[in-house]
Amino acid sequence: MAKNSKLVEVVFKGERKVIYRDRNDLDIDEGEYVVVEAERGQDMGKASLVGALVRLKKGKGETKSIIRKARENDLEMLKKNEEKEKSAFQVCREKIKYYKLEMKLVDVEMQFDGSKITFFFTAAQRVDFRELVKDLASVYRTRIELRQIGVRDEAKRISGCGICGRKQCCNAFLNEFEQITTQMAKDQQLALNPTKISGNCGRLLCCLRYENDMYAEIFAQFPPLGSKITISKKQGTLNYINIFENKGLVHFGDGSQQWLAPEDFKKGSFEYAS
Repeated sequence: MAKNSKLVEVVFKGERKVIYRDRNDLDIDEGEYVVVEAERGQDMGKASLVGALVRLKKGKGETKSIIRKARENDLEMLKKNEEKEKSAFQVCREKIKYYKLEMKLVDVEMQFDGSKITFFFTAAQRVDFRELVKDLASVYRTRIELRQIGVRDEAKRISGCGICGRKQCCNAFLNEFEQITTQMAKDQQLALNPTKISGNCGRLLCCLRYENDMYAEIFAQFPPLGSKITISKKQGTLNYINIFENKGLVHFGDGSQQWLAPEDFKKGSFEYAS
């Protein structure tokens, strides 16, 4: 039964996504709240993806189970937890000031059954928060975890819109952060203006990474930018490639210019000089 049980992706606060098994044949639909197994106790989230697509995302390892669909009293408990999280945020922030810790509190997440409260923070360096943990544990009488995150994770938890006007990629669909370099911006013919190629987190835009392969595939159809092109005894330089129209712009020595498609560069009437 367990082998053939349905896989369900569940999203929690901060866009944290985990894959679970519906071993009890609960017939869960996307958007429904479910109570799931946690490391210690129970947690609650919303089904974000159900069915065959989840199998493509599942890695190796044991998968925890979905206990039940959320009941009315579960949803009421979730709302109460959200209020407790707001209160805990204020309490923790005041205690950070009291202990004079160089850290910025980002978010608070309470496990559904109240058995753990996680405080997410950013800091420029390691922080000795042992006294803070003891103090918080004495207040809430439950397991306390302080987790340091990076600025990209901070932006993911806070959410917001990117410079494109759409929801941040890290909130919308990205599950992992991959390495992004300024070379990717150069390869995509973007001006290296930090305000234009950086996200709300202050780091390079995530879209530079997952669009990079598409740009590379298109540019492979053209000579390298800066190539010297000779046609009808006129010499010019390939200065720009429009990926949307799939054409390259050649500027000639006499001041004229011409848009050329990839096949035009393969007709043999051009000579490329390094």
